[in-house]
Amino acid sequence: MKNVLVLYYSQSGQLGDILTNLVSPIVKDDNCKVTTYLIQPENEYAFPWNKKDFLEVFPESYLQIPKPNKPIPDEVLNKKYDLIILGYTVWYLSPSIPINSFLKSEEAKLLLKDTPVITVNGSRNMWILTQEKVKRLLVDNKAKLVGNLAFVDRHWNHISVITIVHWLMGGKKTKYLGFFPKPGVSEKDINEAGKFGSIIKKYLFKENFAHLQEDLVKSGGVMIKPFLIRSDKSGNHIFSKWSAHIYKVGLKSSEKRAKWLNFFQYYLQFAIWVFVPIVFVIFLLTYLPFYARIKKDIKYYQSVRLR
Repeated sequence: MKNVLVLYYSQSGQLGDILTNLVSPIVKDDNCKVTTYLIQPENEYAFPWNKKDFLEVFPESYLQIPKPNKPIPDEVLNKKYDLIILGYTVWYLSPSIPINSFLKSEEAKLLLKDTPVITVNGSRNMWILTQEKVKRLLVDNKAKLVGNLAFVDRHWNHISVITIVHWLMGGKKTKYLGFFPKPGVSEKDINEAGKFGSIIKKYLFKENFAHLQEDLVKSGGVMIKPFLIRSDKSGNHIFSKWSAHIYKVGLKSSEKRAKWLNFFQYYLQFAIWVFVPIVFVIFLLTYLPFYARIKKDIKYYQSVRLR
């Protein structure tokens, strides 16, 4: 009997749908037992977001400052698993606060030590450096990262900005104004997630995950747009400055924190609609000179290695 734990946090429910379909081939196997646990923060994050709450989580999200989660039940915690599937979403270019908080907890050390882990992220599109942060936390917990899958919004970057705001602030995964595409991961990608579960099951019974990631990538499990690597790096550089300043100011005055978060909101709009297109033009102009490096980066970010 193979014991598999699916551990995740999701506000909207999209990631839960992805994971349910992903593990369906494993669930259907009588020789497998799948346990699913939704991580629960002590103070839940409401969905849909309102603008104030959405901005408020920025500094702690990016800086990866943990907040308390509710304890994981003993029947989940005190069991040895053959595989753990860790599902997460991206908040401000870092793992969501509940997932980050779990990965920095004693519970994570107990569950993850010496255990094969597959990460599954459901995000708009910029997940690459967030995955690097998750990799480091898994190393801290002595886990064995054996696979990664990225489920993303495949639409053009600025279209997905408009549609994701409609979803996050309105709470409905519908077509904005009736003609924009639906936000988030497509229904097709969600419904077809089981194809990766079949690959995972094969390796689970092999008891050797050495070539799992290679097969997941070949099956389309980690699609990377080269420009988003550059954009992710630029965004992390900018967010590191803003988050550190706002957090430091907020320790002294909640009013000053609110003021700087408001400034950040306007800067974020400027960055998305002005700065990112400039970065894209620069990327296009330098694509050929840096082609070899770009190919090398794509291969690395599709892997489970940590530099």
